[in-house]
Amino acid sequence: MAHNPNTPSPVDFDWDQAFQEPAAAAPPEPAAAPGGVAPSPGEGAQSEAPNLALLLDIPLEITAELGRTRMIINDLLQLGQGSVIELNKLAGEPLEILVNQKLIARGEVVVVNEKFGIRLTDIISPVDRIKQLG
Repeated sequence: MAHNPNTPSPVDFDWDQAFQEPAAAAPPEPAAAPGGVAPSPGEGAQSEAPNLALLLDIPLEITAELGRTRMIINDLLQLGQGSVIELNKLAGEPLEILVNQKLIARGEVVVVNEKFGIRLTDIISPVDRIKQLG
């Protein structure tokens, strides 16, 4: 996939800190409004919703990897139409699904409306995905 010069480069983000903040700092209890009526629970969620909306619009690169191989430049230059490149995976092994070059799942190839698709067979646990980021 070609890099779009108008797309901002990813910013380093401290995922450990982001996941620890909610547990470390519990939100303060809502104070009672004048007259003894406490604000409804939905009022605090409204201020958090715009922050979540910003994250939901971030584009991610999703790659389905069939396999890999290494070759020297001379062999690469010899490739032509009909050449076969042997990959490191056996036939029938699951593909790897990567998001921003990080493994998140494995799956198998399916055909959907005459297009290729992937049926997820194994999803990497959130804890293991976070460990990959560090």
